[in-house]
Amino acid sequence: MEAAIAASETAAAHRAPAICPLCDRPIPPDAKSSRHHLTPRLKGGTHLGTVRLHQICHSAIHARFSETELATKLADVEALRADPEIAAFVAWVKTKPPAFHAPTRMTRDRREAKRER
Repeated sequence: MEAAIAASETAAAHRAPAICPLCDRPIPPDAKSSRHHLTPRLKGGTHLGTVRLHQICHSAIHARFSETELATKLADVEALRADPEIAAFVAWVKTKPPAFHAPTRMTRDRREAKRER
């Protein structure tokens, strides 16, 4: 049993790290990452596709867009990357190391809109 566990751990250590489909940087094992539902669960995406992203990339998406916006016009990686705000974020984050993480704040416009509700 111990030999099987050791073999499994060795194989996992030799695998290439996952690549974040948003920023195209590798996701090392020690990096913060999470699964992004391409269609938000609240909008019917519970059993639809997900992608693994750096946590900072995932947070950037949810800081900028509502669940409705994500479901209606940004339900795939290409649409997200084509958005000017996300494109600017991706250009910036690509200059950072693969395991880079920083807190992400909601955009000013979204904060103000949320207060007005």
